[in-house]
Formats: sequence, C-alpha cells, structure tokens
Amino acid sequence: MSKDTPILFDYSIAKCREIFSKKTHDYGTAWRILRPISITDQIFIKAQRIRSIEDKKENKVGESIESEFIGIVNYCIIALIQLELKDGDDMEMDPNAVLKLYDLKASLCKELMVTKNHDYGEAWRDMRVSTYTDLILMKILRTKQIEDKGGKTLISEGIDANFSDMLNYAVFALIRINNFYNK
Repeated sequence: MSKDTPILFDYSIAKCREIFSKKTHDYGTAWRILRPISITDQIFIKAQRIRSIEDKKENKVGESIESEFIGIVNYCIIALIQLELKDGDDMEMDPNAVLKLYDLKASLCKELMVTKNHDYGEAWRDMRVSTYTDLILMKILRTKQIEDKGGKTLISEGIDANFSDMLNYAVFALIRINNFYNK
C-alpha cells in the first residue's frame, strides 16, 4: 500500500469533519430524528444526483459533486452513530461528544480501508469516479434489502459494513476528484 493513502484519507475526512462540525453548530443533532432507513435514503438521493450529473454532464443546482460525496461521508458516519445509539438516548447531544463519535467511526472506517486496500493492492487508484458512484448505489440497494429483512442476513455483512464501505468509496472519490496524487 502506498504510504500516502492513509494521509489522503485523513485529509479528506478532515474536510468532511469540518463541514459536519459547522452543521452541528448550526443545527445541533437534528439528524437524531432520522431512522436508519431514512439515512439510507438520504445517501441514495446524494448518490443518485451524482450519477445523474455524471450521465447528463450538466449540473443545474450548482452544488458540486464533491459536496455530494462529502455529504455521503457525513451521512454514513451519522448512520454508524445512529446504529449504536438507542431510541431512548437524548436527541440533542453535546457537540464535543458527537465529534468524538465522528472521529471514532471515521477511525474504524480508515482501519477497514487500510485492511482492504492491502488485499486489493490499491485498485481504487485506477478506478473511475463514476464507478465509486455505482458501487455506492449498489451498497445502498443492498442496505435497503437488509433493512427490509429486519437486518437479518444469511451470509452477508451487516448494515454497518455497508455504510463503512460507502464511506470509503466516497473518500476515494474525493481523493480522485481533488487530484491528490499522481498516477
């Protein structure tokens, strides 16, 4: 594995975290009201918009594809946090506590990325950004299937693993979009 991959991951996550932190300041933890299925749908909306822009080669709303991938990262972390919290937990959370949870979930996703990246030999570096979009959409469809089955699977990874994979694909897309490395 290239030594810069974890650094590029950290840089991208830091950018996402900054936006998450500012939104937490502005909105608090209003996202706590969302059920996991609603978070899945929010990620779907963002990924579908990216795919639509990629296919049409036109962006009428003006928000960049990069900002949508940042949104996917942040919604994946929200989903991972929500899966851990209970319905009876406070809706409004201390911003510092939320950022600690954010950092924990991002760290776990980074560990997963490092492990998989070792086995896959940095294949992500040669993939197209549009492929990350498709992989995220596929993971969303898989997540919806698992959610529709009450979270029960026979052989597949759980919902949390899908959110972690989606986050990592979105980070790879951010790295590629921002041209953080030379091929």
